[in-house]
Amino acid sequence: MEISEIDLTPPETIGLARLFAIGFRGGDYGPVITELLGRLERDAGDAAALFDLGTILMLNGKRREGLDCQQDALRLGRLFCQPATGSATSPLRLLMLAVPGDFMANTPVQFLLEGAGVTLDTLYLQADGNLPDLLPPHDILLVGIGESDENAPVLRSLQPALTAWPRPVLNRPADVLSLAREKLAATLGPGRGLDVPVTVRIGREALERLANGKAQPFDLLGEGGYPIIARPIGSHAGHGLSKLDTPAAVRAYLETQKGGEFSIARFVDYSGADGLFRKFRIALVGGRPFLCHVAIGRHWMLHYLNAGMAESAAKRAEEAALMAAFDIDFSARHRDALAELAALAGLDYFAVDCAETREGRLLVFETDTAMIVHDMDPPDLYPYKGPQMKKIFKAFREMLHSRALAGPVRDGASATPAVREMAGDVLAAG
Repeated sequence: MEISEIDLTPPETIGLARLFAIGFRGGDYGPVITELLGRLERDAGDAAALFDLGTILMLNGKRREGLDCQQDALRLGRLFCQPATGSATSPLRLLMLAVPGDFMANTPVQFLLEGAGVTLDTLYLQADGNLPDLLPPHDILLVGIGESDENAPVLRSLQPALTAWPRPVLNRPADVLSLAREKLAATLGPGRGLDVPVTVRIGREALERLANGKAQPFDLLGEGGYPIIARPIGSHAGHGLSKLDTPAAVRAYLETQKGGEFSIARFVDYSGADGLFRKFRIALVGGRPFLCHVAIGRHWMLHYLNAGMAESAAKRAEEAALMAAFDIDFSARHRDALAELAALAGLDYFAVDCAETREGRLLVFETDTAMIVHDMDPPDLYPYKGPQMKKIFKAFREMLHSRALAGPVRDGASATPAVREMAGDVLAAG
């Protein structure tokens, strides 16, 4: 395989971030759909139009139909482009390796690149993970494939090909694979100030033993007892997630779940003195932590969309205060834990959902490269979020340029104009 010296001119998509924003803000997809259908009437081989239609279908709850439409697009071509937005005389070129799938399959980097002056080419790989013979020119490569059972074979097959890549590589496959729920405790270990509950994948028969009282949680986890939390393998966003306090609760849970594999972990009560739970989403960009949001609610199974943040001025005021003081308060209090988390994960960019235990430790629920970090919340309700998101986007942009400039360029490859321009700026500043 080789990197092309000339632009391969892939078709341009509207992209996930802009299409997501239409629905998130209550907009009408009708005009966009009409435009895309018109393009397909004029050219049935318009892969970008098909791909965007697939995205719109998934955004409107038609996942199966959307994935089918996406596959039709990928049969026509597997490389798509989103042009740079913002001011850049010579945009940095980012190539992201991705897999077909929904919004949890890949890093939603499009949200981070609005106005960044970065051209994004996304290459959707085949199931075998093999790279094509010719790749588009790029300054830096991002492995955007998220960790999952389905994606693991692709990530494993990519690792050897990227070992001596002639451009800087962000989020190497082996590090992404280490984020699996069942590996996370081993990856992070009992780090300084970290609480990472052991998660074990078990079959239905093991849950049956718990339900029958023939086994205890400690027998399976090597730590703790009841209560435990259980979820079906492959589930996200709380689907099938339950807190089980007794063998009878395990029995009742099995009656509602038909799957054959589950993951279990000890339950940690992370409620505060006021009885409220607070769940933090933190993005780590080049190892530096940034607060994305804080969900505040009365139930332990907490997500931002079910926390009632829009309905509570008091919760939003607390979130605003936490964001304003993050660097000198939460981040400073957990400096060692966050540094340990970044170092042990080994990733250039990822996000973590976490909380603070009653003992003052950083409780890690999940780390992932595919969490959405966005600035779509209405500014009239969340005036503090826009400036915070701009900090994250700026840090991501600077990290891309820094890595593109500093990364080794091998095999005789030369730096592209964007990298040379950045080098000139650095020299001039010095």
